[in-house]
Amino acid sequence: MTRSETLGGRISHFAYTRSASNGCRSDMAPPTRLPYDVARVRIVFAAAEVAPYAKVGGLADVAGSLPQALAALGHDVAVYMPLHGSIDRAKFGIPDGGATRSVPYGRSTIKVSYPSLVRDRVRTIFVRNDQRIGRAKVYGAPDDAKRYAAFARAVAEDLAQARVRPDIVHAHDWHSALLVAMVAGPYRRKLGGAATVFTIHNLAYQGHSKADILDLAGLPKRRLKVEAAGQLNPMARAIAAADIVSTVSERYAEEILTPEFGAGLHALLGERKADLWGIVNGIDTDVFDPATDRHIPARYSAADPRGKVNDKAALQKELGLAINARTPLFGVIGRLVEQKGIDILTPVAPEILRTGAQIAVLGTGEPAYEAIWKELAAKHPGTLSLTLGFDAALAQRIYAGADMFLMPSRFEPCGLGQLISFRYGTVPVVRSVGGLADTVRDADADPRRGTGFSFGDYTSDALLDAVRRGLHAYRDEPRWAALVERVMKLDHSWAASARRYVEMYEAARVARRAA
Repeated sequence: MTRSETLGGRISHFAYTRSASNGCRSDMAPPTRLPYDVARVRIVFAAAEVAPYAKVGGLADVAGSLPQALAALGHDVAVYMPLHGSIDRAKFGIPDGGATRSVPYGRSTIKVSYPSLVRDRVRTIFVRNDQRIGRAKVYGAPDDAKRYAAFARAVAEDLAQARVRPDIVHAHDWHSALLVAMVAGPYRRKLGGAATVFTIHNLAYQGHSKADILDLAGLPKRRLKVEAAGQLNPMARAIAAADIVSTVSERYAEEILTPEFGAGLHALLGERKADLWGIVNGIDTDVFDPATDRHIPARYSAADPRGKVNDKAALQKELGLAINARTPLFGVIGRLVEQKGIDILTPVAPEILRTGAQIAVLGTGEPAYEAIWKELAAKHPGTLSLTLGFDAALAQRIYAGADMFLMPSRFEPCGLGQLISFRYGTVPVVRSVGGLADTVRDADADPRRGTGFSFGDYTSDALLDAVRRGLHAYRDEPRWAALVERVMKLDHSWAASARRYVEMYEAARVARRAA
C-alpha cells in the first residue's frame, strides 16, 4: 500500500462522521525538502474563537478561513472550539445533540457534549459544558485558565476515542496550548503518534496561571525554567512540546527570538529555532471584496474603482464628517491600546487634522485612551469621528471609504487590517515591524512596487513623517491612482498560505517520526 493510499481514504472521520461514544523558517532559509509528495492529511484545529461563530480578533479569522483553504486543497479538516454562550445557535443551526463523553478533570469528571456542523467542507465541533467551559464572553472570565484547561482536555479525550486518529493536531495561542502538551505527553499512545503544531498569534498573551491547573489537565507538574515557582505558562509548555512552532509572519518569527519582542520566552524560542516557522496570514477574499460587499453602498474593483468616491461620501455623511471628495480621510480600526500604537498616534492626531485631513476611528480599548479620544472628537467636530465598540459592517465601510489606513503598531505578529485595506484600495501607513514589514513596501523607497508608507522608529515624529509622505502622494492624482490600482491587485488570499501550512504539516510529521 502506498503512502497516498494510507492517508487518502475517500471519507474521513473528521470531515463527515463522529463515533458515538508566504511562509518560511525563522532563519529565512527554505523549509526542509520533503522526501515524498504531499498527500491528504487529517488535520484538527483547536482555537478559542472561530469566525463566523465567535470573533474577538484576528485569531477568529485565521481559524475560520485557513481550514476552508486547506479543505479546498483536498485535506480533511475539523475545528474544535468552545460553545460560548454568546454564539447564536439558532442562527448557525448548531444542533442540540452530538456525542457525549465523561472527561477527566482533576480528580473528577465533567460531562461534555460535542454538537457539530459542516460549512464549506470543514466540520466545526463545538465543545459544550455550560458550567466549566461555556461563558457569555470568549475571554475575560475569572476562571479562564480553568475553563480553557477543560476545553483542551475535552478535545484530547474526543480525539483519543474517535475511530480515526488525526495526522496533525494544530493548536492556536495559549487557550489551546495545553492540548499540545497533552498530545505530546499522556495522550501520545492513544493518538498513535499524531504530530503537533502550535501557532503563536500574539506572544504577549501567554495565559499565566497557578500550577494547580496542571492537575485539572492531567499533566505532570515538572516546572519549566521560564515558569516561576507555583506558576504555569501554557504558551511556554506548548512551545517546548510541539513538533513545530509557528507564527503568523516571517518577520515576527525572527523578532520573537530577541529580548525586545520575545516577551520573556526568547531563550526558549531560541532553543526551538530549527523548528520555528513564519507564515503570513491570508484573508477571506470572498468576505472582503468591494465588488460584492453588501455592507458598502457602492461596489467597485481594481478595474473600475469609481465607486470608491461614493463610498467615501457616504461614510463622511454617516460619521458626521464634512463631505469633500478631495479631503484625505484616514481610517483607524482596532484596539485603542499601546500594542496598536495608540500612544504615538494620540499626540499627533491634532497635527494630522491641521493638514486638512479627516480621521475616522472605530475600536475600543484602554479607558484612558478612550477618554482622550472622546475629548479629541468633541474638539474637532466634522474632522474626527470616534465610534467606540466594534461594528463589522461599519469596519468594512471605513475600509472602503477611507483613503489611507493607520496602523502604527508597537509590534504586530501579522496584522489583517493592512491586508483588508489593500483589498479596498485604501493605502496603509504602518510601522515596519512584524507582518507589517512583510506585507507593506514603502512607496517612496520603491516607487514602482510600493504599496504603502512605513516608518521604523517607534515615535510620534516618525509616524507623522510617514503620514505627511502619504498626503504628498495623495495630492499627486496620477501617482495616487496608480498606487490604489496596484494595492487592489495584490493577492493575499489564503490559497498560497495554505500550501505553506501543508508543507509545515509534513515537516511536523517528519519531526515526529524522527523523535
